[in-house]
Amino acid sequence: MKLSHVLLTALALSGAASAATYTVKPGDTLYSIARATGVDASTLMKLNKLSSTTINVGQKLSTGGSAPATAAAPRATTAASPAPRGNGFVRAAATRYLGIRYVLGGSGNGGIDCSSYTMNVFRQMGVNLPRTAAAQWRVGSPVSRRDLRPGDLVFFNTMGRTASHVGIYMGDGMMANANSYYGKSMIEPLFSNSYWASRYDGARRVLN
Repeated sequence: MKLSHVLLTALALSGAASAATYTVKPGDTLYSIARATGVDASTLMKLNKLSSTTINVGQKLSTGGSAPATAAAPRATTAASPAPRGNGFVRAAATRYLGIRYVLGGSGNGGIDCSSYTMNVFRQMGVNLPRTAAAQWRVGSPVSRRDLRPGDLVFFNTMGRTASHVGIYMGDGMMANANSYYGKSMIEPLFSNSYWASRYDGARRVLN
């Protein structure tokens, strides 16, 4: 009986370990998998030694191995948890498009503008944004300056109208954007830069 008990325990532990993987399905993104499994996307990247947010259908991703599949069940009876918002994940998506030449109206590797930059970065995180800064201003929910978190869209009046420029808040007072003055997409200070601080319109959150 004791041997049988040991075998059953071993099988149970084996099942728990095997449950700590996720098989990528069509339409999945690293961000949607992070939201479904409750494991921060930057942690998923480290666990699976991913150098980018690109994943493939059928790929098996480790989710840590510390909890069985049934551990996620109680979540349905509690308030919805906020989506992963790790600076590492947002930075990984944003970095992919840094250094690309600024071209007004551009949308490819040969050149991008501010809204094309945000659109491409958010596509990596499984979120489809409209093409223009003005249209992006109308999506998501408003966020106060004191509540900004990595991944929030930040907007500026640079041409005498609301939301004529858009960037992505990266945390620690920094933002990523396609900057026409420097002629490239880059990460730079937000509120400590008098130019951006004086033209700040507000922020919108689309990563809920």
